Amino acid sequence: MSHGSAAALWRIELLGGNREAPLDFIDPHLSIHRLGSGVRVHRMPLGRSDVAERQGLRLTIPTRTLADLLRRGPRDEAVVAVDSALTYRRVGRVRRAPLVRRDEIAAALETASHGSAQARNWLRLTDPLAGSPAETVARLRMYDAGLRPESQAELRTPDGSRRIVDFLFRAAGLGVEIEGYAYHGTREAHRRDIARYNQLLRCPEIRGLLRFTAEDVFRRPAYMVAEIRATLASLTGDST
Repeated sequence: MSHGSAAALWRIELLGGNREAPLDFIDPHLSIHRLGSGVRVHRMPLGRSDVAERQGLRLTIPTRTLADLLRRGPRDEAVVAVDSALTYRRVGRVRRAPLVRRDEIAAALETASHGSAQARNWLRLTDPLAGSPAETVARLRMYDAGLRPESQAELRTPDGSRRIVDFLFRAAGLGVEIEGYAYHGTREAHRRDIARYNQLLRCPEIRGLLRFTAEDVFRRPAYMVAEIRATLASLTGDST
């Protein structure tokens, strides 16, 4: 198993999950000629060191899996997968530790015979500080719009408490927060989030704070970008 199917088994997040995606396999010996619908076979070299066993299945190791996703694309799905693998994530009910380092993926791309130039460019867009697929896609939408905030910026409240904001346009003093689908969960989580939001507003670096839902990021990215641009303009006095 490879690509998206291997990613699912390693608990690497992909855009839209893996429920409707075809099953991915690598056939290095070109021995499979006919398969049913819902199965995708990739005919490419595969070394022994690229293969591991998990849950009784043979699959590509995380480094090779991510290199393959970067070579295949699309960009957003590949970057979401790499961001997920680079850091701690709660996938399903399991908290998973980082699986790879970015330099290991870069080294794997150097050994590939095709698609590596584009893949390396996409790898540069990844961020090990990203906390969710929604944050990754929000960052990519801002990047495409020419916006370059700091990710997971550390701030301090007046009493010295440490707070993290998802994105910070430091010069303008604008913070941007992205809410995931499984956001509050409980009343206590909701209460903590409201307290965190209020504390962020107390940080001297923050002059304005925008919050967007995952639905905004995935379905209304133009709205998100427009709101960010308008707020930046109002904070900096730039009406252009």
